[in-house]
Amino acid sequence: MSFMGSPDHPPGKGYNNYGVYLRGRFGGRRVFKVIVDAGFTCPNRDGSKGYGGCTYCNVDSFTPELPRSLAAIRAQIEQGIIRARENYHAEKFIIYFQPNTNTYAPLATLRTLFDEALTICPNDVVGLAVGTRPDCLDPAKIALLESYAKHLMVDLEMGMESIHDATLLKLRRGCTHRDLVAILNQLEHSPLNLCVHTVFGFPGETREMMLAYAHEINRFPQLKFVKLHHLHIVAGSIMAVHYQRQPFKLFELAEYTDFLCEFLPLLRPDIVVQRLFGISDWNLLVAPNWGLKKVRIQTHLDQAIKRRGIIQGSRFSP
Repeated sequence: MSFMGSPDHPPGKGYNNYGVYLRGRFGGRRVFKVIVDAGFTCPNRDGSKGYGGCTYCNVDSFTPELPRSLAAIRAQIEQGIIRARENYHAEKFIIYFQPNTNTYAPLATLRTLFDEALTICPNDVVGLAVGTRPDCLDPAKIALLESYAKHLMVDLEMGMESIHDATLLKLRRGCTHRDLVAILNQLEHSPLNLCVHTVFGFPGETREMMLAYAHEINRFPQLKFVKLHHLHIVAGSIMAVHYQRQPFKLFELAEYTDFLCEFLPLLRPDIVVQRLFGISDWNLLVAPNWGLKKVRIQTHLDQAIKRRGIIQGSRFSP
């Protein structure tokens, strides 16, 4: 069975690319995510589970400057849509509640926030994306998100980070991989598009431990999307303090490219890859600095995947 040129892998891509997926789903239109900062906090910051957040986390690194500077959700979305139209010729939009834990509030508050966001430019908004932690979901909140899925594409993004509990403990994550597995099992037949976010390169994890992420992700047919990131150190995080005192090994671009080219063939071919890497704004990035803008990194990775003949799922074994 060949995956190249199939619906999962369009010509020219050796992996199931998110941008291509969106254009296919929405009739070739350019779809752009508009980030919303609704002022949520996190149970790992406010004392419910811990203080200071996960050791790698500085929430400011997750959000472009514009949403942080605008207080009202409506203003954030209106400005985000204008910017996306002017700079990227976007035609349709997904409202993306991204920073912090976007289900960490009472149900009535969530309903008010999501409803307000979806009243803005309703003819051109085609989706809702919500980023959260697996330990901040319950049946009522899941049902609320599922109610929007009747007329929109609704993505539920959860931080997996690592599949190894020993790593999560060192990161002061405040939840375990078992918490994620439990919520994935609850969502087995959900209409939501489920996405997990991973980070490669945590101290103490070997290449084999990181490659095992693919096998764990493959176990869950309900997973639609993944976001693959390399570990990068951001200013203002606990890990940045540790790194500056005693630097540890991080991926160089060539090493990360090699790793992705080994990882993608193991990943189930139907899973859509939303990101191959993640990086913070320059003013927050401590390391590794690959000396390239995001678009250049993306081009480098895509070209390497194509040049090497890498095909997502070519080594996948159910």
